[in-house]
Amino acid sequence: MADSSEWHSVRRGRGTARKGKLSQPHRTQDEAVDRQRDKRRITEAINELRCEDFWPGWKEIMLKETVEGTDCFMECVCYGLGNFSSSVSARYQLAMLLLLLDALQIAVVQCSLYDPVFTVSECETLRELGFNVLSENEEGKRAVRHPTLFYLMHCGKALYNNLLWKNWSPQILPKVIIIGNSFLGIQERMLQRELDRDYSFLSDVTDVCEETSLPCSQRFLDVFNDTAVIRFPPHKLHKLPESIWYEPSEPQYEHCQDLEIIQQIRKPK
Repeated sequence: MADSSEWHSVRRGRGTARKGKLSQPHRTQDEAVDRQRDKRRITEAINELRCEDFWPGWKEIMLKETVEGTDCFMECVCYGLGNFSSSVSARYQLAMLLLLLDALQIAVVQCSLYDPVFTVSECETLRELGFNVLSENEEGKRAVRHPTLFYLMHCGKALYNNLLWKNWSPQILPKVIIIGNSFLGIQERMLQRELDRDYSFLSDVTDVCEETSLPCSQRFLDVFNDTAVIRFPPHKLHKLPESIWYEPSEPQYEHCQDLEIIQQIRKPK
């Protein structure tokens, strides 16, 4: 019989552990399979939405925006979409974005997306679909130079407020068109003094912006409820006092306990 020390030298426990770990090629292959699955689900969601009664209403309203505007949209920006690989609502919102880009003839490559919660795999899926995935958390502070559609589904109030601040001019704001939460709805749900204090830019334009509610079916209420197209017509902006446009201070949100957005990590001075 063999000496018992020979059995100890086999070390089966370690060998089993090694087999349990996926090699890099296997991980890469699994991630590719996951991305294919996600893209298939997105395509299925697009086909579902296209058959919904409310989609023609969205399409008609948005096409009207391009006709009434001075220029067609040249760019689209989407913030705060969420984890579309695991969230059904986020997946339908992404599917709707793709439908809108197609209807408005905006190339997918001209649409930039960012959400700090995106996984590495989700970012790669978006790139494979043709999107431009931003690497920096802009917190909504993006200056526009030409007509830009912002797709901000169920985003925090600070994101809207930051976007308005960055484009705070009666000449620039008309180039900003938002699909997102109704500003009037936000105003109704907040105390006016808190809206004035914490989200002053949002508060200042609520009464002079133009909102068009977007229709929604009962099935998709959780996905598209309280959604509107928001525009800033020059003739309405000029109703505001001229002093309101001078040297706008960057929002700080000192009194906000629940800011609803993930802020950029700032290096200590």
